[in-house]
Amino acid sequence: MATPSASRRDFLKTLGTALATTAAGPTILGAADKAGAKRPVIGTGEFTYEVYHDWGTLPAGLAYGNTHGVCEDSQGNIYIHHTVNASSDRHDTMVVFDEKGRFIRSWGKEFEGGAHGLHIHREAKDEFLYLCDTKHALVTKATPKGEVVWQFGYPKESDKYAANTDGTPALKDGKPVVNYSPTNIAIAPNGDFYVADGYGSSYISQYSKDAKFIRTFGGKGKEAGQLDCPHGLTVDTRGPTPILLVADRSNKRLQTFTLDGQHIGFVDGFPAPCHFSERKGVMVVPDLFARVTLIDRDNRVIEQLGDAGIDSWKPIRSGPRDAFPVGKFVCPHSAIFDHAGNIFVVEWVEVGRVSKLRKV
Repeated sequence: MATPSASRRDFLKTLGTALATTAAGPTILGAADKAGAKRPVIGTGEFTYEVYHDWGTLPAGLAYGNTHGVCEDSQGNIYIHHTVNASSDRHDTMVVFDEKGRFIRSWGKEFEGGAHGLHIHREAKDEFLYLCDTKHALVTKATPKGEVVWQFGYPKESDKYAANTDGTPALKDGKPVVNYSPTNIAIAPNGDFYVADGYGSSYISQYSKDAKFIRTFGGKGKEAGQLDCPHGLTVDTRGPTPILLVADRSNKRLQTFTLDGQHIGFVDGFPAPCHFSERKGVMVVPDLFARVTLIDRDNRVIEQLGDAGIDSWKPIRSGPRDAFPVGKFVCPHSAIFDHAGNIFVVEWVEVGRVSKLRKV
């Protein structure tokens, strides 16, 4: 799910006449571009990349829906979190590939339709995945093979989600009614983690490493400390003191906070920032409006990659794969640096797209 406002429904009203969704078949790494020519090269200087669209070989019977999340484990394996295409015979939302794009395993049927944020974190000798499910309003910690460690819903301890004078939420048919739809997670050096309620009430909730609630901050608005669709976030350790860097998407900016939720500042010039990944002081910022941005330690733009124009996605994101521009992006939703400095970009398109930008 991806919208430049707090709800996809409102955003889709702006699409106009989009093409009908086309079923996605198996996707194969290594296919040449449509003309059989050399692969496109984007960027400049140190940040030059050869583009491999539709990276990775999906197993028979599994077709991507919206490709929302991506991460890499310590073995170089790549994890893709997607919603599952309506045409798919298989329903696993997590697909794992080795570094050459060969399928390893898949799992996660329970997240179909809601698979969104994806973060990997090493804890002692083990690695764990942190997942956000926007449809079922859940945050899950799991092993790389899909075993659930814990799972929880909205932060019931937070008064920001209370509707009644006694501090409890409103109920419907005996169930809490709250505007909560988590989009992404970030983890601090001490193990505290932050959950962005990007598609719900635009709050960020902080938890201890053992998933105990600490605080909620933010909330919908445009003023300092307020957010409008905090879609992605990361604990930025590039400076002397770790800070929280937030993709304040519908406000068209980045916003920074202390780790206890106090506003620090803004970084403007991002039409629809979605999330972050950092390597050697450089941050990659996928932007829903058809580009991927690299910024330096001072959050100044180094390079704009694959920029297809702010409105280019409207007629094609719901259409066939052949309509997607070669060497450019449609709707970048998440991106990571891998261990070698390559970049993986996943996009909010109905048939899914995973692109590898191989560092030249």
